[in-house]
Amino acid sequence: MDFSAEQIERYSRHILLQDVGVEGQERINGGKVLVVGAGGLGAPVLLYLAAAGVGTLGVIDGDVVDLSNLQRQVIHFTPDVGKPKVESAKEKIKQINPDVNVITYHKFFTAENAFEIIREYDFIVDGTDNFPVKFLINDACVLAGKPFSHGGILRFEGQTFTHLPETSCYRCIFHGPPPPDAVPTCSQAGVLGAIAGMLGTIQAAEVLKFLVGAGTLLTDRLLIFNAKAMDFRTVNVRKNAKCPVCGASPSIVELVEAEQAVCELKKK
Repeated sequence: MDFSAEQIERYSRHILLQDVGVEGQERINGGKVLVVGAGGLGAPVLLYLAAAGVGTLGVIDGDVVDLSNLQRQVIHFTPDVGKPKVESAKEKIKQINPDVNVITYHKFFTAENAFEIIREYDFIVDGTDNFPVKFLINDACVLAGKPFSHGGILRFEGQTFTHLPETSCYRCIFHGPPPPDAVPTCSQAGVLGAIAGMLGTIQAAEVLKFLVGAGTLLTDRLLIFNAKAMDFRTVNVRKNAKCPVCGASPSIVELVEAEQAVCELKKK
């Protein structure tokens, strides 16, 4: 693609990078990324991907902005309270970078719409706040052969990994959703707002690395951090031959929506 003088100036700090350059920025501008959830994690992911110039950003979320969201969901402002999150997010994305094509889905990610929605995208970002949807994203992406980034936060802690076809998936690590009341909700445990930004920017970096083809992705590795101690560690994981969705003899061959027993974070 031919960059205008304005675009060259806008993306100059990327273009100066040896691992990105003009070709890498072209890949970013041609990229199509879906972010599931416009909350605590989705907010920084969307902001940084828009600023980076990702050509098409899809955002799916069925919620509206609540006052309690504003402590961590930095893409939404006080006047946005009561507005659909996808519309609020789109407004900020277009203000940051009017070149970005934003596709909104004011609905929840379900077994019925998952395949239809993800098929148009190069990469999927899990910015959701409950276990059943996280497993649904995993299963849909694995079955469709789509790469995705998982992210989860609680209290002062966060975790993330990246899945590519033939690497370990969410079920390889956690197998299935926890039983009811096993994990506290946000209202019970809370979350430090900045944690969402810390993890979301890591997820955004993984997306950009994938699009450009630079660096080493968080595949077969689970990155865990505790911001209270400011301790980061990486746990190596393996693809599970007995995984029910990506193993040698998978038992999950179609999408099934698990009952939402308890939120990982009720309002993330």
